[in-house]
Amino acid sequence: MPKAKTGFFCTECGNETPRWQGQCPACGAWNSLAEEPLARTQKKARAAGARKGDAAAAASAPVRLRDVEGGGAERWRTGLDEFDFVLGGGVVPGSLVLVGGEPGIGKSTLLLQVAARLESAGHPTLYVSGEESAAQVRLRADRLGDGAGDVVFLTETDLDDVLSHAHTGHPASLFIDSIQTVYWPELEGAPGNVTQVRECAARLQRFAKDTGTAVFLVGHVTKGGTVAGPKTLEHIVDTVLYFESTSGLDHRVLRATKNRFGGVDEIGVFRMTAAGLVPVENPSELFLEERTHASGAAVVATIEGSRPLLVEVQALCGRTSYGAPQRVSTGFDRQRLALLLAVLEKRADIGFGQLDVFLNVVGGVRLIEPAGDLALVAALASSAFDREAPADAVFVGEVGLGGELRTVGQVERRLGEAARMGFTRAYLPARAVPKRPPDGLEPAGLRDVRELVDRLFR
Repeated sequence: MPKAKTGFFCTECGNETPRWQGQCPACGAWNSLAEEPLARTQKKARAAGARKGDAAAAASAPVRLRDVEGGGAERWRTGLDEFDFVLGGGVVPGSLVLVGGEPGIGKSTLLLQVAARLESAGHPTLYVSGEESAAQVRLRADRLGDGAGDVVFLTETDLDDVLSHAHTGHPASLFIDSIQTVYWPELEGAPGNVTQVRECAARLQRFAKDTGTAVFLVGHVTKGGTVAGPKTLEHIVDTVLYFESTSGLDHRVLRATKNRFGGVDEIGVFRMTAAGLVPVENPSELFLEERTHASGAAVVATIEGSRPLLVEVQALCGRTSYGAPQRVSTGFDRQRLALLLAVLEKRADIGFGQLDVFLNVVGGVRLIEPAGDLALVAALASSAFDREAPADAVFVGEVGLGGELRTVGQVERRLGEAARMGFTRAYLPARAVPKRPPDGLEPAGLRDVRELVDRLFR
């Protein structure tokens, strides 16, 4: 009997190598290569493709784009406004959506709610679970209500059987919970390995495109926060959604990191309740509802995707008790924090050499864009001088190494959101001051960080 061929796959990125190595040559992860059997059906697939001959060539004949039908297919609205917003306006028929997140964050709860809304709207659904029994999911459906009990449910891990049921029942949407639990019977290896995950995802993609069925996949995440399995899984799907949350908080942030039918980095905010996930209509109000009026606090008008969002930034500076001062940051890049501290010390004469610095972006939000630099500078200076920043002001601007303030995009939308939330002042780079600011909001143009510190804290 011939020996089965095997290869070594990286569990972090899915890269394939012919032999074991200590470090993955693609992503650099150590001790991440695992031996898996190679697909046995590749030669069979090639032979089958050759037998199709002219029929296969006719099916894949090139056409002009203007002659393609179905380009303007109507999206399906689920009624969960935040979910529809992140997807770009609703569910696209024939799309393949991957939903990732930590265990217990609410992936299955959200997708069961989506399935119930689609079912009640006249779009038949099939919810497949390889992790939970029908009785377990029934308990969740009873808790959620909203017609969740009408969802057609199947407990199965054999993808061949799942697709057979789907072809028979003709659902408009198919939910797989999770992609790591299903397997293709013609492949060797246990469910969840690199080969199985990649093959199952590819077959589900082809099923979605051929039938127009919207397919949703639940994906487990690794210790680093990425979807487990090959990185190619994220390239196969049309949309990648990540659930984010901070321990102890009852709200969840759903972020689109890839979307072929909408904007990238769009976020939707949900509040976890006993009846499931409830969309938050005004995320800025949620993140500012427990705002503190003390030194070291400042509000930044940031942009997440296409949505303006107001978030509070808190800084605490205290005399160090150790030889080397601490730099602790939550929700903001530590290297960027070190850069801003150096700029303040060099350009504004604020000494942080003997101070511990603690920084926190309230609400579990990750502040990535450089437009938040000015708010961080204001919070750090406010804590260092122990003087409150203006409670009715927002801060927008990027800080350069020379201490100068640089303009950022979509200033009008940021200021419009600040005015809507009742703020009356905005500190931003002088060249970014709009000619027609929103009613009730007075913009203050600044040249550099020294001017900000001198005007507010000295």
